[in-house]
Amino acid sequence: MKYKIVADSSSNLYEMEGVDYFTSVPLKVITDEREFTDVKGTDLAEMVSYLRGYKGRSGTSCPNVHDWLEAFEDADVVLGVAITSNLSGSYASAAKAREEYLEKHPGAHVLIVDSLSAGPEMALIVEKMVEVVQAGMEFDEMEHAIRDYCRRSHLLFSLEHLDNLARNGRVNQAAAKIAGILGIRVIGKASDHGTLQQLHKCRGESQAISRIWKEMRTHGYRGGKVRLAHCFNPGIARGLADLIQDSYPQADVRTTACTALCSFYAEEGGLMVGYEG
Repeated sequence: MKYKIVADSSSNLYEMEGVDYFTSVPLKVITDEREFTDVKGTDLAEMVSYLRGYKGRSGTSCPNVHDWLEAFEDADVVLGVAITSNLSGSYASAAKAREEYLEKHPGAHVLIVDSLSAGPEMALIVEKMVEVVQAGMEFDEMEHAIRDYCRRSHLLFSLEHLDNLARNGRVNQAAAKIAGILGIRVIGKASDHGTLQQLHKCRGESQAISRIWKEMRTHGYRGGKVRLAHCFNPGIARGLADLIQDSYPQADVRTTACTALCSFYAEEGGLMVGYEG
């Protein structure tokens, strides 16, 4: 039995140690002048610096059907997860790829999950996919376990800059400018419908960390896994990790830097928090 676990690169994962059947399908960050592919080796510092000074249009481009089909290879069981369909067409491409793959491989099993999220919450879903494969479950059991897990995983974020989201129509342009001028951090979450939902505004990283920690506990965090992704701001991630482990010393908390797609949305100074509720 050959397995493939596939995630688009908004999962903040390019590879997984010891899991040779995992593949990342890249998205792209695009402007009228340049294009950055979300793959290992992309100069993220240069990309973030360029975008901070860029005044024109910018956005993202999702993997197409062919990209997903290539990632499936000739597996008997494919488990895939895509960035929320409310931000990207990646899930639609993956779902179409599933249809085409099953036409050519009628005995195969393919699950494509709309994460309704991004970044470190997607990474948690991928980890769950690895777990069910290693447990030797039947496909129906895998699907049930993964979908149940998705109902218990969550994403919070703290953003210092909102320029890229404003250019994409995700937040109001005027609100983005005011936040930047006043030094306001926006705290938000991925909603149940996969949209970006603003929860709070606060000043400074200390307040942001405290507010995120309070939100985590309110939504059922009791010492489960936490995955933190920061955009050139390891201090805010370390501050939250310390708070978590003061209360839950054995908690599995891991920190990584945002890759290209997540850096585009989180922007410099941002933090994304995936956790189990």
